[in-house]
Amino acid sequence: MTAHRANDEPRTFIEHLARHMSWRRFLFSITLFFFLAGILFPFYWMVSSSFKTYAEIGGRHPVYIPSELRPDAYLELFGYWNFQRNILNSFLVAIPTSLIAVVLATMGAYAAARLRFRGKDLILNSILIVYLFPGILLIIPLFAMLANIGAKLGFEVQDNLAILVFTYLAQTLPVALYMLANYFRTIPEEIEQAGLIDGCTRSQVIWKITLPLAVPALVSVVIYTFMIAWNEFLYALVFLNSRDMFTMPIKINTIFNDPTPRPHVVMAASTIMTIPIIIIFLAMERYLAEGLAAGGVKG
Repeated sequence: MTAHRANDEPRTFIEHLARHMSWRRFLFSITLFFFLAGILFPFYWMVSSSFKTYAEIGGRHPVYIPSELRPDAYLELFGYWNFQRNILNSFLVAIPTSLIAVVLATMGAYAAARLRFRGKDLILNSILIVYLFPGILLIIPLFAMLANIGAKLGFEVQDNLAILVFTYLAQTLPVALYMLANYFRTIPEEIEQAGLIDGCTRSQVIWKITLPLAVPALVSVVIYTFMIAWNEFLYALVFLNSRDMFTMPIKINTIFNDPTPRPHVVMAASTIMTIPIIIIFLAMERYLAEGLAAGGVKG
């Protein structure tokens, strides 16, 4: 009777946890906790610091929770620093870069995956080898080439967002082309051949059959190229001199190097810069996972 009552007594949370926890689950939980903490805590610290005062950030003891949610850093960012202009500049660079890159890469990747011509593999591998070189090695010849072309055609290389988009394409096109070419190879040619037999032209087959099947890969390439252009610092630092033309990474560096320390303003700017990337990942998570995991075709 005593044993029966003991079994009927409600168990505490610790007793339930001890009953269902094994060493494997315990180690997995600990690893997952540290993994998530390593990812989420820096983001939390960035957001919380944007609402702190300079005294709370620069104090001897860390302040994990601000005493109150002060919007002073954001008001200064959009008032004194005119950060909304830099947000617009980043969008004017990142969106065209991602769209142009995916269009050009789609045409080149389809040709590399479907058409047969001499030296195809050599060209594709050579394009990928170019991507392996650090960007700092390409920036000087790119700048010199564009400066010579600009002098002959009459356009300025400095403070020209269109030129900056062109330089970003030099970085993003090779890997975008390689990613899409590998994805197009996973699409069975029999599907396209059936479309051609039914009377479709090659362009109709690409538009109505191949591209709808390649949506996950296309979305992955768009997100990848957008992130590169959104976060790029070195090329923007070289090609942009006017503060009104700065993209967000350059403006954040300017605020950070201001003679008067503004760490809370830097954190506010970094938070704003991070938000669009998080929104894009959450909105396109399904397509992104399918695009990155693509590689097998069911028969």
